[in-house]
Amino acid sequence: MLPILYQDAHLVAIDKPAGLLVHRTGLDAGETRFAVQLLREQIGQPVWPVHRLDKGTSGVLVFALGADAASATCSLFESSLGIVKRYQAVVRGWPAAEGVIDHPLKRLPDDARASPRALPAQAAVTRFRTLSRHAVPLPYGDFPQTRCALLELQPETGRRHQLRRHCKHMGHPIIGDATHGKGPLNRALAQWLGWRRLWLHAASLQLPHPVSGEPLRIEAPPGVEWARWQGA
Repeated sequence: MLPILYQDAHLVAIDKPAGLLVHRTGLDAGETRFAVQLLREQIGQPVWPVHRLDKGTSGVLVFALGADAASATCSLFESSLGIVKRYQAVVRGWPAAEGVIDHPLKRLPDDARASPRALPAQAAVTRFRTLSRHAVPLPYGDFPQTRCALLELQPETGRRHQLRRHCKHMGHPIIGDATHGKGPLNRALAQWLGWRRLWLHAASLQLPHPVSGEPLRIEAPPGVEWARWQGA
């Protein structure tokens, strides 16, 4: 059963587990389980995805329960008006206490079969704040320990893989990111932690309700595996 965080006549929000695709995609053609399908079967009615979370990302994921609500909610996400997203991530290294990553990102094709031609870059902005710093007893390079940090990330734009790409750009890739991180380090940390996952979690989402316009805030506390990162 998918954990339901919020439900009314127009929207339903779940706490998506890490490793679950939102819907079928050519990027992962071998996958057979999808949040859309599972939620539809669980609540007994059709659902429309209105935003994305990567397969490896856990946390708040919202669906519409009708075509009109889907259209209105998608428009809200496209405009970013009234949308506030907050994530938690564990990254390699010790970033500054806080900062802004203002770095345009090239568009990515939505499907692995899409043309690989160059696509234009789009403005992309992410704010970050360091919540805690950690020294893991695993050698990294010439250092006897691996530095990691727990960050709060707040994307002000909604580019694809924005947080993963922005963290890599500032030199602090998200732990467990097979595309933008270091494979040997990811594997060593997964063995030490006892968890193999992308350490990125959508902790809260605020948006105007697509029908009433009232602010709606939905929260998903990080799972038990995040406890070792909480606190200094």
